[in-house]
Amino acid sequence: MTLFFDGAMGTRLQSLGLTTGECPEFWNLTHPEAITAVHQEYIAAGADIIETHTFGAHPLKLAEYGLAESAEEIAAAAVKNAKKAIGNHPVKIAGALGPIGKLIEPLGDLSFEEAYQGYYRVIKALAEAGADLILLETFIDLQEMRAAVLAAKEAPDLPIFAQMTFEGNGRTVTGTDPATAAIVLDALGAHVIGANCSLGPEQLLEVVRLYRKHTDKPISIQPNAGLPTLKDGNTIFPMTPEEMANWAPRLVEAGAHYLGGCCGTTPSHIEAMKNVAQSLTPPPATKPPGLWLTSRSRAVPIGKEYPPRLIGERINPTGRKALAESLRNGDLLPVKREALSQIDAGAELLDVNLGVPGLDISALMGTVITELSSLVDVPLLIDTTEAAALESALRAYPGRALINSVSAEPERIAEFLPLAKKYGAAILCLPLTTDGIPPTPEKRLEAAEYIRKEAHNVGLTDNDLALDPIVLPIAAESAAIQTTLDTLALFRKNLGFPTLMGLSNSSFGLPSRPKLNSTLLPLALASGLDAPLANPCDEQFKTAWDACRVLLGHDLQGLHWSQSYVPQPAIIEPKPIESSSDPLAILRQSIRLGEKEGVLEKIEHALNAGLSPFQIAEEGLTAGMTEVGIDFGSGRSFLPQVLLAAETMRIGFDLLKSRFPKENSSRGLCMIATVQGDIHDLGKNIVIALLENSGFEVVDLGKDVAPEIIVEKAKELRPAFIGLCALMTTTLPALDRTVEALKGIDFNEPIMAGGAVLTPDYAQKLGVHHAKDAVIALELAKSWTLIQSAKP
Repeated sequence: MTLFFDGAMGTRLQSLGLTTGECPEFWNLTHPEAITAVHQEYIAAGADIIETHTFGAHPLKLAEYGLAESAEEIAAAAVKNAKKAIGNHPVKIAGALGPIGKLIEPLGDLSFEEAYQGYYRVIKALAEAGADLILLETFIDLQEMRAAVLAAKEAPDLPIFAQMTFEGNGRTVTGTDPATAAIVLDALGAHVIGANCSLGPEQLLEVVRLYRKHTDKPISIQPNAGLPTLKDGNTIFPMTPEEMANWAPRLVEAGAHYLGGCCGTTPSHIEAMKNVAQSLTPPPATKPPGLWLTSRSRAVPIGKEYPPRLIGERINPTGRKALAESLRNGDLLPVKREALSQIDAGAELLDVNLGVPGLDISALMGTVITELSSLVDVPLLIDTTEAAALESALRAYPGRALINSVSAEPERIAEFLPLAKKYGAAILCLPLTTDGIPPTPEKRLEAAEYIRKEAHNVGLTDNDLALDPIVLPIAAESAAIQTTLDTLALFRKNLGFPTLMGLSNSSFGLPSRPKLNSTLLPLALASGLDAPLANPCDEQFKTAWDACRVLLGHDLQGLHWSQSYVPQPAIIEPKPIESSSDPLAILRQSIRLGEKEGVLEKIEHALNAGLSPFQIAEEGLTAGMTEVGIDFGSGRSFLPQVLLAAETMRIGFDLLKSRFPKENSSRGLCMIATVQGDIHDLGKNIVIALLENSGFEVVDLGKDVAPEIIVEKAKELRPAFIGLCALMTTTLPALDRTVEALKGIDFNEPIMAGGAVLTPDYAQKLGVHHAKDAVIALELAKSWTLIQSAKP
């Protein structure tokens, strides 16, 4: 049986007198009868669950209205209003919360702890007031959703519904796809996984299908009533109740257990959908086989059902004095380069080990994981023996990590397994006991089964486990490798869990170690190894790895092998960029790779080579950022990489500003604002960051800005262009009024507008340029200033 949520609240309250500029959630205290009336409309329409009017009740969001300290009072009043509306109806109350409107570090300036603490306060208040479940909805950032889910797990013992919101490209603004979201939220402990807002039911149908392939948890879907359009000066959502109802059975057939409505939906939409779908039941689902790990934007499975996965082992300072010294000095550039070089050589996952004696590994691990998660899109293994360092890393990681590793020792079991459960991480079971390394495969299997039993005791499942057979040096024990291979085979036969192991231990103390490691690889794969930890940059190993992939049938028709190893005509090989004599090429690469730590040195090198500051800015920094924008537009990179490149660019521009001739110190002055009634500035701030980092002088008018103020500032400053942001459907009319007011003063320069609810069609009818994301906004700005510079 399908259950139904209610629909839009904001538009109904506007019809009851809510005006732009007011805090909608404060109406729970000042106009409780209006809130109760809207709830009653949806209950009469057949809603099984109604949402408290607390979408923006996070203290940091309420602070925009001076109401941060009223968060608990507002939450309690919202539940009270919902209870009054329910009366004797068998309707549940969902304590609802949305995103704060700021990005968590390093994408923004909001700390994870600030986000977490605010969610904890409000969720606890909602639960204590009598909410039946917690609904986290319209989240665009997986890391913020993680903070909210963790808070919900800690606050009350209530079911958690976690709903992301996706763009037309099938990803969130920060790059998360539905498969990755489902894997992370399932492992983290969400009881129901879903999506709402931004898209209509047709577009969300594919989201449901992708969710269903990666989780067996129930799915909730709350679409908009189509995409907004502008008609006769009014914002409308075009989908009628009947049209929306036509999609309801298809959403249930695809796997949705809960349906409801978001922007533009009314009680009539909910009633129409329930009439056709309430008796339907989605098909049963099972999780896909193997162990799934993720970054923020990519999911990678490991197991016998999949090709073997290569795990890069080079982020490890053991025996590497230069890397250890850079970590002691707080220089993360070598770690970042190791990460990127291993991925370039074929690694699909990276092991992160920061064991430097004398350092605060806990703080360092959190910092490194935060930086790497913005730079690379491959999943990470957290390799540490310290519980504090492990928790620091898991809290900072916006994905599903693998803990390397958990032994059968009581202390490690007691400390590490609860952290894995709390943060949704997987564990690598290391069959090491208090008596040492078991000498036989059978004893290692016993140790692995003990760890499995203890993992189940804390709530982990077989889908959370991988096995390490243990590799000992052949120089110390002649039978060591045969024991490892026999253990791999025994693990595969008896448990079937994915297996991972480091190859390099086998050759410790012997010469020509790469030859031995490369020879061990095919033996281990044949015995059941699913993912070796190795140095993918070693040429001998890389050749062995590529050969094994061909021979095992994972390089179809040997295509990669043919492209990589067929002799090529004798040509002059291009020099690597790092050794290039072109300082601009080196600088462009620094921007693309987000090398914040090294960009100043490269700019100084370019200046010393006689290049002008303007040439460096245009052909180095700006050109590099353009390449990043191209990757973003094609889906090869995502917002975290764009923001990292932008931050690197800003550091470079800060140095160049003092070297610019006066007339070249700015690309031009522009003005940007979030329209009246809208207190969200996330998108605006991202656009400002890219514009400023590209040399524009930006006047930020802030959020909730009245048309009159924008007009007055336009008269005063005469900017080269104006940017307007509107995130909420309820503030699209304010966008319309602002554009009309600017036309009224004959403002003839370009106007760009963006926001989750704004469509190209809507922007065209309004007569403004549509900037669907920050990268397009930057490209538009650069094109306009070039045109303006050509004016007489």
